[in-house]
Amino acid sequence: MGGRFGDGDMDREGTTVTVSCPNCKAESNKIFGVGDNNRRITRETFEYYRCPSCRVVFLHPLPDDPGKYYPSDYYSLPPARRDISSRAEPEKYKIELVREHKSGGRLLEIGPAWGAFCYHAKIAGFSVEAIEMDPECCRFINEYIGARAYQGDDIQALLEGKGPYDVVALWHVIEHLPNPWEVLVAITGKLAPGGILVIAAPNPDAWQFMIQGRSWPHVDAPRHVQLVPSSVLSDRMKRLGLRSVSITTRDPGSLGWNIFGWQFFLANLSGNHFVRIALRVLGTVVGYSLFPLERREGRGSAYTAIFRKDSLS
Repeated sequence: MGGRFGDGDMDREGTTVTVSCPNCKAESNKIFGVGDNNRRITRETFEYYRCPSCRVVFLHPLPDDPGKYYPSDYYSLPPARRDISSRAEPEKYKIELVREHKSGGRLLEIGPAWGAFCYHAKIAGFSVEAIEMDPECCRFINEYIGARAYQGDDIQALLEGKGPYDVVALWHVIEHLPNPWEVLVAITGKLAPGGILVIAAPNPDAWQFMIQGRSWPHVDAPRHVQLVPSSVLSDRMKRLGLRSVSITTRDPGSLGWNIFGWQFFLANLSGNHFVRIALRVLGTVVGYSLFPLERREGRGSAYTAIFRKDSLS
């Protein structure tokens, strides 16, 4: 992975320190330590490991109180009902992706923020529910989007007694979860036969990650606790009885995350507000100049995967 990645730490006796991979349990070496480059809420350093077997990148140890790394302005709500449509427009592609596989039914979004995707799903005729940890976002979804939002961060508990769903969507959520595999098992149990599961996530096989290493904005320490290769996710879902119908790094959202990566990689080089703005503009130029390279399938900064439950398994 290049010079930006380490070869593991040594203890006082010169032995390499390893930890168990949360996915396959293989002993894994530390690849780097990194601070909160994106938000700069803390000056702590966080340690990331990469499994030599399944290639999952993971944070260890996990923070005792992850909530303190999410600032009060982490979610930006539309100021008024009349602004919802314009603010939600960039996420319209998501419901278009879903409708290629499901035209209606019960839809659950996990981690919807203020509800842009929920809004488009409602307009498309789905019966929409959501699970979100932020109480203000839940209030907004309930009052202004017209979907049923359940507030909390214990997804498995909140899923009890609900479903079955024809669509479950997690747009850039699994990387935040300390227990993604247990959550996916619970979700699978709530998916109706023929239903689809949509997962978008950062791609640790990205060309950008190879170049930027610990400074890659999609590491987003310490909020991103696991970066899961799409192949690992596909294998897991197959074992749970879900068939992969689409995995791509070339959908509109994933292509947008390529630009984001260069914008914030450069902006994070400075602590000056105005310099950061200028560097973000430069990052946009760099991102578009590298667009042909990063749009190669499998090498983009994020992927979107769609799985179908074809049986009662």
